[in-house]
Amino acid sequence: MFKCSICKLKGCYTGEKDKLPKVCPTRMEEKQERILALYEEEENKKIAYNAAVVEAKGYCVKTRLEETIEFFKKCGFKKIGLAFCVGLGKEAEKLTEVLKFHDFEVVSVICKNGAIPKSAIGLKPDEQVNPDKEEIMCNPIGQAMFLNENKTEYNILLGLCVGHDSLVIKYSEAPITVFAVKDRVLAHNPLACIYNADGYYKNKLFKK
Repeated sequence: MFKCSICKLKGCYTGEKDKLPKVCPTRMEEKQERILALYEEEENKKIAYNAAVVEAKGYCVKTRLEETIEFFKKCGFKKIGLAFCVGLGKEAEKLTEVLKFHDFEVVSVICKNGAIPKSAIGLKPDEQVNPDKEEIMCNPIGQAMFLNENKTEYNILLGLCVGHDSLVIKYSEAPITVFAVKDRVLAHNPLACIYNADGYYKNKLFKK
């Protein structure tokens, strides 16, 4: 079982293979050779190569949005899909405006497409945000399907709920990048509680 998240050696990062734990994915040389061969596939090579170039040029200089735009341009993508949350409608509109300015065609699909009630997937009133009225469910599979129908070349996820984002990723035919994730409490910055895991959020995070 791999435990990279708690490894203190990081020989893979430094290239010092003599500093690897006994159980390490870097030690799986035959499998790594098969994995490396996958980077020769046209789409994989284009994405990996241009992502590395954008990283080098924008490292600690460019914002995530600037890097995303440059990455799309270098890859030659023109038709961009945007799967967004209704709660971030203003952000989605501004993001679309920026992408269009850079000559991208944007196909956007809101999470509430279909206007399907939550009762359709078995939710009871007391399981809703507001139990006093019938709420509309998020339809991430619909988001992916409509982006597929429009033959988007690359899709952006903006502020989707945990799990809903998973279903867009599962059913999307185009590659996906995440521009922002939803965290209503932390202004959509979920790492804030990690940075404060031993302080303010300790009693919340380390409690079962």
